[in-house]
Amino acid sequence: MSSEVNLKEAEELALSLSEALSAGDCQEAVKLCEKLSKLSVPVSVSICSPAYPQDTIRLKVGVEDAESEMYIPMTVEVSSSMTIGQLKEKISHDYGFHPLLQRWVIGKRLAKDQETLHSHGIRKSGDQAFLFILSAHAAGLTRQQNNMDQDQQRLDGIVESMQAIELFPRGMGAAGVDKARPPPPPPKPAVRANPQPGWSCQMCTFVNKPTRPGCEMCGGERPQGYQVPDIYQPDPQEVQRLQQEELAILQYEQAQQEERERNYRDLLATDDMDIITNTEEAECPVCFLPLTPGEGIVLRECLHTFCRDCLIGTIVNSQDAEVSCPDTCDSKLQDREIKALLTEDELQRFMELRLSIAESRSEHSFHCQTPNCRGWCIYEDEVNEFHCEICEETNCILCRAIHNDMNCKDYQDDLRIRAENDEAAQKTKQMLESMLQNGEAMKCPRCDVIVQKKDGCDWICCLMCKTEICWVTKQARWGPKGNGDISGGCRCRVNNLPCHPNCQNCH
Repeated sequence: MSSEVNLKEAEELALSLSEALSAGDCQEAVKLCEKLSKLSVPVSVSICSPAYPQDTIRLKVGVEDAESEMYIPMTVEVSSSMTIGQLKEKISHDYGFHPLLQRWVIGKRLAKDQETLHSHGIRKSGDQAFLFILSAHAAGLTRQQNNMDQDQQRLDGIVESMQAIELFPRGMGAAGVDKARPPPPPPKPAVRANPQPGWSCQMCTFVNKPTRPGCEMCGGERPQGYQVPDIYQPDPQEVQRLQQEELAILQYEQAQQEERERNYRDLLATDDMDIITNTEEAECPVCFLPLTPGEGIVLRECLHTFCRDCLIGTIVNSQDAEVSCPDTCDSKLQDREIKALLTEDELQRFMELRLSIAESRSEHSFHCQTPNCRGWCIYEDEVNEFHCEICEETNCILCRAIHNDMNCKDYQDDLRIRAENDEAAQKTKQMLESMLQNGEAMKCPRCDVIVQKKDGCDWICCLMCKTEICWVTKQARWGPKGNGDISGGCRCRVNNLPCHPNCQNCH
């Protein structure tokens, strides 16, 4: 009996509390709350629907189920005061999806039944939500429970339809009905909204307009291969967005072109400079000294930055014709960088070193025989003399000497006579004898003058007697009778055989 009294008192207090809150009477509301709390009765406080905007909202809903990957856009008419539970009941009544199967996601948050659409920001037409339909197994929905809920929905529908039926006093039948009043029209069946054109985001499942390159909600990429339907007509808002995107693309391309032109001008400016200095603070990787802007030198090939003293020391101490980057990379210093860094004396010594290195590494080089002359050349097989432009002397490459007004035979005969008393002539004679012993030279089989093959074919010709000589056999190519006489010693190509295992078969 006491519990019934408490419930009745609680109902009265709850009703009074609702009136006090609606009237804004804070003191009365506090007193009623204290009395109501002492009864320890579960109480629910909610805002009445008239407090919300009464406009009908066309909510855009994207629907997807657990059995397929199809994504269906639709539009549902709701009000901002509607709770998620009421929205589920509406979807269940209109489309047949049980409330237990529905999961609503609004603003990337799972909505609860007691929450209103207004609390989730649904306040105007065009706002969006996502509905995921679970399978009955995943939701734990049995067939019996589903049938019972469907029967209850039918019963609720009958009750709603009975409220529209006009009741007449007893004794009055159909005759008491105003025949002029037409019967109420049957309720219209729910019609599914036509699917809206667009593409579904693979990340958040939001349905975007066909022309959007990325998702409006999460920024995800548009599916590859998607094409805008030919019959699609963008709305004014979308047309404005497309125009802004085209303008942004034009501005970006213009900025790129301006940057290219600016970089090209900078490149032309730096190309005219022999040395490029650093524009930012750096540290020399050799001496580790800090370099303020303008103090360091930036190499053109590798863009490594060094101090001036370290680069000069690297060039001066280099033992190679090409100076490598001090930072152990494969790049080389350019000639104009070297010239700009060195003084005239340092540059002269470096160039002489380069010439010396180039001469020593060349296979067919010949140095002028004039004492202390720096002249040298690279000769070919057909060249036998070298005219030095430094000392204006003519060198015999065959004899490796200068013998003006004398031929090679006279010079070599004179050399043998002078070698008995002349130390310089004796050294030259020893050099020629060494060349004979090493196979670098030979004596002509007819006139006995020393000749040598510099390069190329095994066929040589004596400059004195014009005898054709086979280099590998050291014999005359032909006998006294001339071309075709094989009695000279070289029997090359006789019976199609070479004259010597080392013969190159070219004579």
